[in-house]
Amino acid sequence: MSEPELEVHRHPADLTEALRTDVRSGFSAAQKWLPPKWFYDARGSELFEEITALPEYYPTRAEREVLAREAGEIARVTGARTLVELGSGSSEKTRLLLDGLRGHGTLETFVPQDVSASALAEAVAAIRAGYPGLAVRGVVGDFTEDLGLLPGEPPRVVAFLGGTIGNFSPAERGKFLRSVRAVLAEGEWLLLGTDLVKDPGTLVRAYDDAAGVTAEFNRNMLRVVNDLLGADFDPARFAHEAYWDPEHEWIEMRLRATEEQTVRIPGAGLTVSFAEGEYIRTEISAKFRAAGVAAELAESGFAVERWWTDAERRFGVSLSRAVREE
Repeated sequence: MSEPELEVHRHPADLTEALRTDVRSGFSAAQKWLPPKWFYDARGSELFEEITALPEYYPTRAEREVLAREAGEIARVTGARTLVELGSGSSEKTRLLLDGLRGHGTLETFVPQDVSASALAEAVAAIRAGYPGLAVRGVVGDFTEDLGLLPGEPPRVVAFLGGTIGNFSPAERGKFLRSVRAVLAEGEWLLLGTDLVKDPGTLVRAYDDAAGVTAEFNRNMLRVVNDLLGADFDPARFAHEAYWDPEHEWIEMRLRATEEQTVRIPGAGLTVSFAEGEYIRTEISAKFRAAGVAAELAESGFAVERWWTDAERRFGVSLSRAVREE
């Protein structure tokens, strides 16, 4: 009997309910917000893949450089039988890890996890075709809530790449890292990608490209709310902004209303008014320093065993071991 194509822990109805909850909470706040996971439907995933190829968007290239150089070392140090990738998307960079782990001779199972069933199904099919004999178990789920359901035999490496950890506030980061630690046995591994602090001009350009792809990606969140909750947002009436917050050392992505307007969201039972110039915060993307990454990991039950950056020191990748909890 063939293995199931995907293990589904998040169904469309679950996603709609989660969005309804976030919309009610975020649009009722004094400063309106929505979490960045709502960028991603099929179109949002396509747009993000376009972003990763833009000349201004260095993180993907910088992280890929590190993984290409260090995949063999990651395999040697961990001896992993299972690779779990959280928020896998297309899993393109993960092929570098798969090649390193397969070359080392220990890898048996790859577990890509993503909230988008369509993107994950494509990734699973491509990986299965490219790696015959490797068990690939795609899991549709939310990495903030469904970690305990992930399959795979130890020793495992959990990969959380792309700097996505920066989308969490400091308190949320701690909660997330502790939840990862809770599902790992002592001695298992976390591979974490973290974008590093650098000059603000480089950072802002990475989130506000000249071609306008990131602006379209940002506005896609409004289309997702329209599609799932029957809202009547006109994305063209919101301007994309990328703002560097030097106090918190993060980029904020915003959608700013270009005129006064009222939006109906029947699926959430809301009617929301926007003043001209009022904005929705759609993402924070924190930037890190090596010492800060090590401290946050230590507070969550991990010890950094390896730390790498690309040649220009733009992006950091850490390999941390789950240690005994006191």
